[in-house]
Amino acid sequence: MKRVPQALDLENFLPYRLSILAQVVSEALHALYADRFGLTVTQWRVMAALGRFAPLTASEVGQRIVMDKVAVSRAVTALLRRGLVERVTDRADRRRASLRLSARGKALHARIVPIALDYEKRLVAALDAGERRRLDALTDRLLDRARALGGGGA
Repeated sequence: MKRVPQALDLENFLPYRLSILAQVVSEALHALYADRFGLTVTQWRVMAALGRFAPLTASEVGQRIVMDKVAVSRAVTALLRRGLVERVTDRADRRRASLRLSARGKALHARIVPIALDYEKRLVAALDAGERRRLDALTDRLLDRARALGGGGA
């Protein structure tokens, strides 16, 4: 019996829809801070991770923001050059270096966080409180499932 190839209804394919949603949201948020603060998406994500979890190694930052090592390395280098991030060598293991926001980085982070939170507030205004709770719970479940299926990530 000849097997008929399955069609992929792309516009209803959940991985595709999630990817498009993430891209549209990321681009809209990026537009709010890119020109004003001169940061790329990856640079902002590095700063956001350090603002929440520092000190972190570059590898730990990459795990937190689920981004490729090369992209994280480039972002860290640019942030170090701008004086927004500091690298501190571990006294016990000189090969290990941790990153944290500098005073300038903390000040910039403090200026962008309200912009990001306001964007999130305006985005989720499309949902009522119950829908928001369900979205959070469903997102957590899908993330756990994706990791269990081999998706990795933070």
